[in-house]
Amino acid sequence: MWDLILRSLVLASVALVWVVVLVRLNGLRSLSKMTNFDFVMTVALGSLLAGAAQATEWKGFAQACLAMVGLFITQATAAYLRRSHEKVESLMQNAPTLVMRDGKILHDALAKTRMAESDLIAKLREANVLDFGKVRAVVLETTGDVSVLHGDTLDETLIENVTRVDRG
Repeated sequence: MWDLILRSLVLASVALVWVVVLVRLNGLRSLSKMTNFDFVMTVALGSLLAGAAQATEWKGFAQACLAMVGLFITQATAAYLRRSHEKVESLMQNAPTLVMRDGKILHDALAKTRMAESDLIAKLREANVLDFGKVRAVVLETTGDVSVLHGDTLDETLIENVTRVDRG
C-alpha cells in the first residue's frame, strides 16, 4: 500500500518536472491555444502526464516520458513548417472569421461558423458593448475566442487577414 502511494507521488512529481523542463526547452508556445493542433497537443500531454504518474513499472514511465518528447518534437516541427510554408499553415489552422461589421450581424458568417446569435450577443456584453452602432468588428478567432472591436474608428490592418463570408 505505502509502495503504491510513494510510487504515485514520486512518479507524478518527476513527470511534472519533466513537462516543465520540456516546456522551458520548447518555449511558452508549447501550451498555448493558438490552433487546433495546439489544443490536441495540450490534451495529449496531460494524458501522458497522467499515464506517467500511474505507471506501475519504470518501462511504462519511461515510455510516457519519451512520448512527451515526441509530442514536443512534433509540435516544434509543425511550428517550423507553418512558418515556412503557407500551404501547411492553411491546412493546420482555421482562418479567423468576421461575424459582425459596423453594427450589423453577419448571419451567413454565424451559420458558417456554427455560432449562435445569442453567443455573439453574450460576447458583446462581456466586452461592455452598449451600442451595436459602436461595434466596428467582431472576429471569431482561430482559437475559438471572440474579439470585439468597438469604438469610433477601426484601423483596417486589424482585420485585413480575416475571412469575410459573402452571401451566395
